[in-house]
Amino acid sequence: MWRPKLMALPSAEEALKGRTEPLSVEPTHFVNGHTITGKCPAGLNEVVVGMGCFWGAERLFWKQPGVVVTSVGYGGGLTPNPTYDETCSGGTGHTELVRVWYDPEVTSLESLLEVFWQEHDPTQGMRQGNDIGTQYRSAVYVLTEAELERVTISKDHYQQRLTAAGFPEITTELRSGVTYYLAETYHQQYLAKNPGGYCGLAGCQVSFKDKV
Repeated sequence: MWRPKLMALPSAEEALKGRTEPLSVEPTHFVNGHTITGKCPAGLNEVVVGMGCFWGAERLFWKQPGVVVTSVGYGGGLTPNPTYDETCSGGTGHTELVRVWYDPEVTSLESLLEVFWQEHDPTQGMRQGNDIGTQYRSAVYVLTEAELERVTISKDHYQQRLTAAGFPEITTELRSGVTYYLAETYHQQYLAKNPGGYCGLAGCQVSFKDKV
C-alpha cells in the first residue's frame, strides 16, 4: 500500500488513479441559490485560491462585494475526480481550493487577491497553521496567462510588505489552466450549514496597502 509523503507531492507513478466520472454534487449554492456547477457564467470572471482548509476560505469570499458565487474543490495535482479522503491522504497532489466567480464591474482580480494575501499566511509551504500536508498549500489558479501575470505582480507587491515585516518568501503556487474538481456536497458552504465549525484562517496581519 502506498504511504503518503504528506510534505511532498506524489510523482505520476505514485499518484492515486481516481475515476473517470465527477463526484455527484448538489448544483446550487446553499447560501444564495446560484449554480456552482459547470463553467464560469458569461459576464463573470473566475479565480481559484487555496488558503489551507477550504471551509473558512469559502465563507470569506462569498461575503466579498462583487462575488456572485463560490464553491470548494480540489486541484493542482494529478488524480482525476478525487474524493476528500484521497486528497487528504497526500496521494493526489491536489490542494483544497475555493473557486470564486465574480462580477468584474463590481470588483477586480486585484481586490480579491488583496483579501487572499492578507487572510492567510502564504509563506508556510505545505501547511497552513496547524493543518499540515500538501492539501493545505497556498495557491492561486487562473484561466489565462494574462491573468497569471497580474497575479504575479500582486504577489511581488505583497512580498515587499512581508519582507519589510520580517516574513520569509511567499511559497504560493501560481498557475493557469489548472483543472478544478468540485468537492463533495457536505463540504460546499460548510460554515453556513455548520456555523460553529472549524474555520482555520490565520493571516499574517500584514496589510497589502498600509505602511508596515
